[in-house]
Amino acid sequence: MSSFQNIGRMLMPAAVFAAGLGFWELVVRVNDIQPYVLPSPFVVFQTLVGDWPVLSESLGVTLLTTLEGFVAAAVGGVALALLFNQSKWLEYSLFPYAVILQVTPVIAIAPLLLIYLPQQTAVIVCAWIVGFFPVLSNTTLGLNSVDRNLAGLFQLYGASRLQTLRFLKLPAALPYILGGLRIAGGLSLIGAVVAEIAAGTAGAGSGLAFRIAESGYRLNIPRMFAALLLLSVAGIVIYGLLALVSHLVLRRWHESALGKEN
Repeated sequence: MSSFQNIGRMLMPAAVFAAGLGFWELVVRVNDIQPYVLPSPFVVFQTLVGDWPVLSESLGVTLLTTLEGFVAAAVGGVALALLFNQSKWLEYSLFPYAVILQVTPVIAIAPLLLIYLPQQTAVIVCAWIVGFFPVLSNTTLGLNSVDRNLAGLFQLYGASRLQTLRFLKLPAALPYILGGLRIAGGLSLIGAVVAEIAAGTAGAGSGLAFRIAESGYRLNIPRMFAALLLLSVAGIVIYGLLALVSHLVLRRWHESALGKEN
């Protein structure tokens, strides 16, 4: 029975998606809506195939920017969280600035970064900004959520701070770190898109976000939908890959992954 339930859970989203596409196609055909107003799914697919050389190149640019921003956010967020854990004074001094960086809209920062930094560097920094805080906050929370009894046991046996960090705090914080990385992956894509749009309005750009803005200016709505579809698929793939990594790392010992095995 559980096998049928699992199959049903996997098929239901696909069925809803197919029904939505069918309804969209029907509305466009019945009302004879022009492609420059609302293209049908079939026209969007045709455009995706026909414009694939341009769109795939732009997709590669956006994904590379996202990857660079994500790696910077992951390394920087985890490293700074480790420093915070070792020095509360450092945490009290710098964490508020990380919060300020997070709550400031990246769309407002992007034009300034494009003035002071090279275009590609500015786009990567925007991707880093939005992905940095979830990694930092989740890792900090995980390192500070260690069982006090276990921490006391380590202290009782004379473990050094480095040993406590390596054998107790990091393993306990790993689910939090991986959760932060899953969030940061999608946010890095959002940051890259926002920066690419800002860079495009400045007169240069080659990523998918620039293609969307360019298509809007030219009323090439089918290409806009095709580029948006690629961005959505890219975000889903990024999240899926990070969720898979998290599951593989945690599946043998953590409750969040053990439940999925049953």
